[in-house]
Amino acid sequence: MLHTLAVLVENHPGVLIRVAGLFARRAYNIDSLTVCQTEDPEVSRMTIVVAGDDQVIEQVRNQLSKLVVVHLVVDLTEKSVVDRELALIRIEFNSETRSDVFQTVDVFRGRVVDMGRSNMTVELTGDIEKIDAFVHAIRPYGLLELVRTGKIAIMRSEA
Repeated sequence: MLHTLAVLVENHPGVLIRVAGLFARRAYNIDSLTVCQTEDPEVSRMTIVVAGDDQVIEQVRNQLSKLVVVHLVVDLTEKSVVDRELALIRIEFNSETRSDVFQTVDVFRGRVVDMGRSNMTVELTGDIEKIDAFVHAIRPYGLLELVRTGKIAIMRSEA
Protein backbone atom coordinates (compact mmCIF):
# COMPACT_ATOMS: atom_id res chain seq x y z
CA MET A 1 0.00 0.00 0.00
CA LEU A 2 1.22 3.51 -0.80
CA HIS A 3 1.57 5.88 2.14
CA THR A 4 1.97 9.65 1.95
CA LEU A 5 4.22 11.13 4.63
CA ALA A 6 4.49 14.85 5.35
CA VAL A 7 7.84 15.57 6.96
CA LEU A 8 8.83 18.98 8.31
CA VAL A 9 12.60 19.38 8.32
CA GLU A 10 15.20 22.09 8.81
CA ASN A 11 15.80 24.08 5.64
CA HIS A 12 19.56 23.49 5.42
CA PRO A 13 21.92 21.95 2.86
CA GLY A 14 22.34 18.19 3.24
CA VAL A 15 18.96 17.48 4.87
CA LEU A 16 17.51 15.86 1.74
CA ILE A 17 20.45 13.45 1.44
CA ARG A 18 20.14 12.47 5.10
CA VAL A 19 16.44 11.65 4.71
CA ALA A 20 16.92 9.87 1.38
CA GLY A 21 19.87 7.96 2.85
CA LEU A 22 17.66 6.63 5.62
CA PHE A 23 15.37 5.07 3.00
CA ALA A 24 18.30 3.72 0.98
CA ARG A 25 19.96 2.07 4.01
CA ARG A 26 16.77 0.18 4.75
CA ALA A 27 16.14 -0.68 1.07
CA TYR A 28 12.80 1.17 0.96
CA ASN A 29 11.92 2.64 -2.40
CA ILE A 30 10.56 6.18 -2.54
CA ASP A 31 7.75 6.37 -5.12
CA SER A 32 7.78 10.17 -5.16
CA LEU A 33 9.46 12.93 -3.22
CA THR A 34 8.78 16.65 -3.31
CA VAL A 35 10.52 19.26 -1.19
CA CYS A 36 9.83 22.94 -0.75
CA GLN A 37 10.29 25.75 1.72
CA THR A 38 7.25 26.36 3.92
CA GLU A 39 5.75 29.62 5.15
CA ASP A 40 8.68 29.61 7.63
CA PRO A 41 11.95 30.04 5.66
CA GLU A 42 13.79 27.95 8.27
CA VAL A 43 11.58 24.89 7.61
CA SER A 44 11.07 22.74 4.51
CA ARG A 45 8.28 20.26 3.88
CA MET A 46 8.94 16.92 2.27
CA THR A 47 6.04 14.97 0.84
CA ILE A 48 7.22 11.38 0.52
CA VAL A 49 5.19 8.60 -1.07
CA VAL A 50 6.46 5.18 -0.05
CA ALA A 51 5.09 1.65 -0.40
CA GLY A 52 4.80 -0.60 2.63
CA ASP A 53 2.52 -2.18 5.15
CA ASP A 54 1.64 -0.46 8.43
CA GLN A 55 4.61 -2.03 10.24
CA VAL A 56 7.11 -0.81 7.63
CA ILE A 57 5.63 2.70 7.63
CA GLU A 58 5.72 2.84 11.43
CA GLN A 59 9.40 1.87 11.32
CA VAL A 60 10.08 4.55 8.70
CA ARG A 61 8.25 7.16 10.79
CA ASN A 62 10.22 6.20 13.90
CA GLN A 63 13.55 6.32 12.07
CA LEU A 64 12.72 9.70 10.51
CA SER A 65 11.68 11.09 13.91
CA LYS A 66 15.11 10.17 15.32
CA LEU A 67 16.90 12.45 12.87
CA VAL A 68 17.80 15.75 14.54
CA VAL A 69 16.88 17.73 11.40
CA VAL A 70 13.32 16.36 11.40
CA HIS A 71 10.70 18.36 13.30
CA LEU A 72 7.51 16.41 12.52
CA VAL A 73 6.39 13.31 10.62
CA VAL A 74 2.71 12.82 9.75
CA ASP A 75 1.22 9.92 7.79
CA LEU A 76 -1.46 11.58 5.64
CA THR A 77 -2.67 8.31 4.10
CA GLU A 78 -5.87 7.93 6.12
CA LYS A 79 -6.45 11.65 6.67
CA SER A 80 -8.70 14.00 4.73
CA VAL A 81 -6.34 15.78 2.35
CA VAL A 82 -6.20 17.66 -0.92
CA ASP A 83 -3.53 16.12 -3.12
CA ARG A 84 -2.27 17.00 -6.57
CA GLU A 85 0.44 16.24 -9.04
CA LEU A 86 1.63 18.33 -11.97
CA ALA A 87 2.67 16.80 -15.26
CA LEU A 88 4.14 18.28 -18.41
CA ILE A 89 3.53 15.98 -21.36
CA ARG A 90 4.89 16.43 -24.88
CA ILE A 91 2.60 14.77 -27.42
CA GLU A 92 3.13 14.10 -31.10
CA PHE A 93 0.31 14.72 -33.57
CA ASN A 94 -0.31 14.98 -37.30
CA SER A 95 -3.13 16.43 -39.40
CA GLU A 96 -5.31 13.33 -38.84
CA THR A 97 -4.81 13.09 -35.07
CA ARG A 98 -4.59 16.79 -34.14
CA SER A 99 -8.28 17.26 -33.30
CA ASP A 100 -8.41 13.99 -31.33
CA VAL A 101 -5.39 15.04 -29.29
CA PHE A 102 -6.94 18.45 -28.56
CA GLN A 103 -10.21 16.79 -27.61
CA THR A 104 -8.45 14.42 -25.21
CA VAL A 105 -6.56 17.33 -23.63
CA ASP A 106 -9.87 19.19 -23.22
CA VAL A 107 -11.64 16.20 -21.63
CA PHE A 108 -8.91 15.96 -18.99
CA ARG A 109 -8.90 19.75 -18.51
CA GLY A 110 -5.31 20.04 -19.61
CA ARG A 111 -3.75 23.23 -20.90
CA VAL A 112 -1.54 23.53 -23.96
CA VAL A 113 1.55 25.50 -22.86
CA ASP A 114 3.71 25.06 -25.97
CA MET A 115 2.88 24.27 -29.59
CA GLY A 116 5.00 23.19 -32.51
CA ARG A 117 4.18 21.94 -36.00
CA SER A 118 4.06 18.29 -35.03
CA ASN A 119 3.94 18.26 -31.23
CA MET A 120 2.58 20.12 -28.24
CA THR A 121 3.31 20.33 -24.54
CA VAL A 122 0.37 19.97 -22.20
CA GLU A 123 0.20 20.95 -18.53
CA LEU A 124 -2.07 18.74 -16.44
CA THR A 125 -2.80 18.84 -12.73
CA GLY A 126 -4.80 16.37 -10.70
CA ASP A 127 -4.53 13.28 -8.60
CA ILE A 128 -2.25 10.43 -9.60
CA GLU A 129 -5.11 8.44 -11.14
CA LYS A 130 -6.10 11.34 -13.42
CA ILE A 131 -2.52 11.81 -14.66
CA ASP A 132 -2.16 8.05 -15.23
CA ALA A 133 -5.48 7.93 -17.13
CA PHE A 134 -4.44 10.82 -19.36
CA VAL A 135 -1.08 9.22 -20.14
CA HIS A 136 -2.87 5.97 -21.02
CA ALA A 137 -5.35 7.82 -23.27
CA ILE A 138 -2.75 9.90 -25.07
CA ARG A 139 -0.05 7.23 -25.53
CA PRO A 140 -1.49 5.88 -28.84
CA TYR A 141 -1.08 9.33 -30.45
CA GLY A 142 2.61 9.52 -29.64
CA LEU A 143 3.84 10.28 -26.15
CA LEU A 144 7.21 11.96 -26.68
CA GLU A 145 8.14 13.05 -23.18
CA LEU A 146 6.65 12.98 -19.70
CA VAL A 147 7.73 14.90 -16.59
CA ARG A 148 5.85 14.62 -13.28
CA THR A 149 6.35 16.49 -10.03
CA GLY A 150 5.31 13.77 -7.65
CA LYS A 151 2.48 14.04 -5.20
CA ILE A 152 1.93 17.01 -2.93
CA ALA A 153 -0.71 16.99 -0.21
CA ILE A 154 -2.17 19.27 2.43
CA MET A 155 -4.79 18.68 5.11
CA ARG A 156 -8.31 19.76 4.20
CA SER A 157 -9.72 22.83 5.90
CA GLU A 158 -12.16 22.22 8.72
CA ALA A 159 -15.78 22.93 7.80
